[in-house]
Amino acid sequence: MSEEIKNGNTETVSKNFIEIEIDKDLESGRFDHVQTRFPPEPNGYLHIGHAKSIILNNDIAKEYGGKFNLRFDDTNPTKEKEEFVHSILEDVKWLGGEFEDRLFFASNYFEEMYEKAVLLIKKGKAFVCDLSADEIREYRGDFKTPGKESPYRNRSVEENLKLFEDMKNGFCEDGSRVLRAKIDMASPNINMRDPVIYRVARMTHHNTGDKWCIYPMYDFAHPIEDAIENITHSLCTLEFEDHRPLYDWVVKECEYKNPPRQIEFAKLYLTNVVTGKRYIKKLVEDGIVDGWDDPRLVSIAALRRRGYTPDAIRNFVKLAGVSKADSSIESAMLEYCIREDLKLKKARIMAILDPIKLIIDNYPEGQSELCTMPNNLENPELGEREIEFGRELYIEREDFMEVPPKKYFRLFPGNEVRLMGAYFVTCISVEKDENGEIIAVHATYDPVTKSGSGFNERKVKGTIHWVNANTAIKAEMRLYENIVDEEKGKLDENGNLNLNPNSLTILKDCYVESCLKDAKAYDSFQFVRNGFFCVDAKDSKPDALVFNRIVSLKSSFKLPKND
Repeated sequence: MSEEIKNGNTETVSKNFIEIEIDKDLESGRFDHVQTRFPPEPNGYLHIGHAKSIILNNDIAKEYGGKFNLRFDDTNPTKEKEEFVHSILEDVKWLGGEFEDRLFFASNYFEEMYEKAVLLIKKGKAFVCDLSADEIREYRGDFKTPGKESPYRNRSVEENLKLFEDMKNGFCEDGSRVLRAKIDMASPNINMRDPVIYRVARMTHHNTGDKWCIYPMYDFAHPIEDAIENITHSLCTLEFEDHRPLYDWVVKECEYKNPPRQIEFAKLYLTNVVTGKRYIKKLVEDGIVDGWDDPRLVSIAALRRRGYTPDAIRNFVKLAGVSKADSSIESAMLEYCIREDLKLKKARIMAILDPIKLIIDNYPEGQSELCTMPNNLENPELGEREIEFGRELYIEREDFMEVPPKKYFRLFPGNEVRLMGAYFVTCISVEKDENGEIIAVHATYDPVTKSGSGFNERKVKGTIHWVNANTAIKAEMRLYENIVDEEKGKLDENGNLNLNPNSLTILKDCYVESCLKDAKAYDSFQFVRNGFFCVDAKDSKPDALVFNRIVSLKSSFKLPKND
């Protein structure tokens, strides 16, 4: 949902429905500034869907000259960990979230939340309820049946104040009592049927320790957090649309002036991608992946480790758009975005993933020479490099065939090809081991055919890449496929993940050009014909390089045309 408008320079500007609503709010005087927030609960690692929310909230604030807050919604200590706080901080900064000094914790507002709960009790808008969780659920009713009032609903203000203080002071057992808002048990919106706003829970909190034994519920805490921070537009996903009346009720009854406005947008769904924390947690605990940042996942940490860039993710979010209707996007579009981002930025390096030795019999033993190679043919600004050529090289095993099919233009007995950036070579024989496996290919080279020498007397149809066997660096390559079996779909009939047994392939004996000897974590390159690769930040070491394949070079994916 967007609107085409003309700015002062008659340029057409497309605005999404959130921007249109913000414009209305500013024009009407409802708000005189724009302030947004990203409020994650620190109970897991963020994933690609969260990236949309981070980028949307940050960019909206930036567009209107406003401010963007990062706030940890840490009101549920049962699932929250410091590890998740640190990972989220890193992710938001990496994606360009400009929260400056505006880093907040909901737990820092516990005192004010408690005071607001007391205010509601004094106004006759909240009561202490002794029903069990199951009884509350039963009394609530359903979409067809109105709820029944709790027998404790009409306790006096004095009794409710005393009981709530007892809850706070640790005189009540966990789960024995809750504080509920007093709204409307006959409301068609179940969220308004006297929702629980505080519960007793003796848990150590990562930020407040053991200071509190009562904790506010999300639907009560969240609007108060927004109001305290002077948030103007609380942008959240569609599942909170039914919670908006409760959000508005809380900020009104808690008597906040200029309360924030909640606006919902559609989540970012990718086809055949695992984003659910429950599933990821199980994959981690079962050892199927090596952590929340395993490159087969789409957590932001995993995408960063695999070699995705903030620019690629931002472009992906932009292409996905902002909508009011849920829809799924092909994961191939994310791959398209990283290819587009890297193709002109990265050097094209030669790497051999399945090596076989190529021996040039007529090249002098012990001799070597430098060949000049462009770093990126499409971007001359990346300059050139020199690579050492010699008698013994490694080539890809698939670039040689003893008995080739038709239209195979690479190396086979009697055929001549160009070694990229070097010479024409002609295969003359092969060397096999006792099992009949080819262990080396022998060839001769033509000294007058050196690349860049101006030789043009004859052409060859095939060009293959290579590395010098004496100077190349041995490396490990990790090739990834979707962790879910795409043909079977994400889940089986029992609700378990259909795992792809080929989601990770590890190639141990690979070789890369010697220019990569100093490659560091997150450095990325285009390996000729093999894809874009990134130095693994977890397992790679200076003397044992590990590369993750970010994405292959080509895809059949095409950007959908705008109607």
